[in-house]
Amino acid sequence: MHTLSRDVAGPVLAPRGSVVCIGAFDGVHRGHRYVLDHVRRRAAELELDPAAISFEPIPREFFARGRLARLSSARDKIEQLFGAGVHRLLLLRFNAALAAMPAEAFVEQVLAARLNAREVLVGQGFRFGHDRAGDMALLHRLGPQYGFRAVELAPYAPAGERLSSSAIRSLIAAGDFEAAALALGRRFAIGGKVVHGQQLGRQLGYPTANIRLGRRLAPLQGIFAVRVHGIGGVVRPGVASLGVRPTVTGVDPQPLLEAHLFDFDGDLYGRRISVEFVEKLRDEEKFPDLASMVRQIDHDAAAARRILGVAAVAAAGA
Repeated sequence: MHTLSRDVAGPVLAPRGSVVCIGAFDGVHRGHRYVLDHVRRRAAELELDPAAISFEPIPREFFARGRLARLSSARDKIEQLFGAGVHRLLLLRFNAALAAMPAEAFVEQVLAARLNAREVLVGQGFRFGHDRAGDMALLHRLGPQYGFRAVELAPYAPAGERLSSSAIRSLIAAGDFEAAALALGRRFAIGGKVVHGQQLGRQLGYPTANIRLGRRLAPLQGIFAVRVHGIGGVVRPGVASLGVRPTVTGVDPQPLLEAHLFDFDGDLYGRRISVEFVEKLRDEEKFPDLASMVRQIDHDAAAARRILGVAAVAAAGA
């Protein structure tokens, strides 16, 4: 059974004790899964609960005042952590109060009181607490007092280079989705609930499934060949735009993900879908009129079909 909590204060989440790891876990990439695999194995050996502590927003996002591109939403991260074998997840609200918490208080209130930690696994150079004053030396010193031992794991560097979420964000921003997929352990995708739009795409002959990103900042913008998941178990090819739609005036300037699914006419409103990015076609641009924009969309759709190996309906029937 999975348990999720958002608060520092509260009942103990792992009464029989836990093996714990701590991190931002943006994207839950292969380096994170390396740590999570260790947590799961040690928990099984010690007959304890595998647990993780993470933060929303992630600390770098909090200090950047939300202007940090993310690999995963909070919902995606929760699903990925549970999917990686975590049973107890403490997803703390990272705010000014938590940022000011001394490292010693974090050990006492979070590791000991909330998660009943018996083993704490951290990566090389791990720091925590106010002014990042907490380190392995502090964990080793306080561990005996609170009944846990701290273990520092060697870095995960399969190609001699340490994986990081920031490096993967850079790969995605550059359109190198193949390298990003190797680092993530899966292809990069953005998920969300399909919402109503202006119906402009339908009027132009390209109905779209729209996902609003809200406050989330994506690591990419532009026009892409995509595959859409979450539609009755069938993966649908398509073309998508992610950005602020500069040609369309009088619209909400917040970024919007619009995916046109090839040869599909179903109702997706309210459904949760996931848009997987396959190849970037071009950057967003502002067109002088809608007719020019539609001509470019025709080119984009044809290019995406070629990339994805999807024949046009007319060509298939010829």
